[in-house]
Amino acid sequence: MNDTPRIRTLFSCTLLAAAVTAAASACGGADGDPLTAKPYDATRQVAFNLPSGPEKADPDKPLEVTAKGGDGRITDVTAVDEAGHHLAGELSADGARWRSTAPLAAGTRYTVHVSTEDDDGAPGTRTLTFETSPAKAALSVKFGPEAGKYGVGQPITAELNQPVKDRKARAVVERALKVRSVPAVEGSWYWVDDKKLHYRPKEYWPTGATVAVTGNLAGIKVANKLYGGPVKPLTLTIGDRLEAVADAGSFTMTVRRNGKVINTIPVTTGKPGFSTRNGIKVVLGKEYFVRMRSTTVGISAGSSESYDLPVYYATRVTWSGEYVHAAPWSVGSQGFANVSHGCVGMSTGNAAWFFETVRPGDIVRTVNSLGDTMDTFGNGFGDWNMTWDKWLKGSALTGSTGTPVTPAVTARLRPSL
Repeated sequence: MNDTPRIRTLFSCTLLAAAVTAAASACGGADGDPLTAKPYDATRQVAFNLPSGPEKADPDKPLEVTAKGGDGRITDVTAVDEAGHHLAGELSADGARWRSTAPLAAGTRYTVHVSTEDDDGAPGTRTLTFETSPAKAALSVKFGPEAGKYGVGQPITAELNQPVKDRKARAVVERALKVRSVPAVEGSWYWVDDKKLHYRPKEYWPTGATVAVTGNLAGIKVANKLYGGPVKPLTLTIGDRLEAVADAGSFTMTVRRNGKVINTIPVTTGKPGFSTRNGIKVVLGKEYFVRMRSTTVGISAGSSESYDLPVYYATRVTWSGEYVHAAPWSVGSQGFANVSHGCVGMSTGNAAWFFETVRPGDIVRTVNSLGDTMDTFGNGFGDWNMTWDKWLKGSALTGSTGTPVTPAVTARLRPSL
């Protein structure tokens, strides 16, 4: 007798569950609850402003999706390119039209999913794929320097094949050019001119850092009729922090590795009228042998200042011909007087040591010279002579004016002595 109520309770719950199931069945499906109904094919309900047949869509025109015939409305649209980037858009309040608000990428395939509902609230769906036509004008970017190991002062360069003048277009380019360092650093691009950018950290690169440079410009609209092309990535590794300071007042060069002095060398720098440039320079390259002629720097062959000499262990620091090099003819003056035509001269043994010790990207700084300050751009890498606050003003993303600094020097590609 004690089991009877339990049986009745179970039987009642079973009947209740059956009733709920029956009710759900009666309300579901195509004629039931819209939340559980299978979406219908909304092909006839929506239209796209896309060309018919094999013709590709114009990326300069926005994508539009409209509801046809006043039967129902659009509830959602997602458009994604083959790289997984979503195309931003806006749906009208009445659900009659969706329109993209961001530029389409050129030369890519999009997949569009459209969700709708009819007048009864039943859901519909429509999926479409289309391709955009390739860009007629593609912006290519070449990063520099070449992949390899560099010193802590090495800037990153980006050379564009076409000029970009508009500030908004420059911002598009900057956002697409990514520089990632491990460990992380604070850094920024600077527009040297309409076709060239430099990137440097606020401080020198950390010793042992890995720097990866990428460009996500492919298909991106930069300006009217101008789209980005593919960009080859670049990876650099950073060596020890090596800094050489040439003091024109004491006629010495002090070389430090990671803050520790590793050599002090007697040198001679530029004499009056040919004074060595003050400021921070970056090693550009090394040449075991260079023939240095005075005529290449504007000194006539008949002048008392003319020269034509073979030079060994030449470490270049400017494009116009400033080197750190062996100068056996001036050993008697090294450590005592400045007698060169602008280069930092030292004995052959010391020049060989310096040549073997430094790498491109290492720092060479001249102090206490009567010369001008090293140019920021146009004659090598004088990037570090600009304050960080001023550097940021050369970015289209962070700068206050976005006005680029035009290089002040047209570099001469021949050496001085």
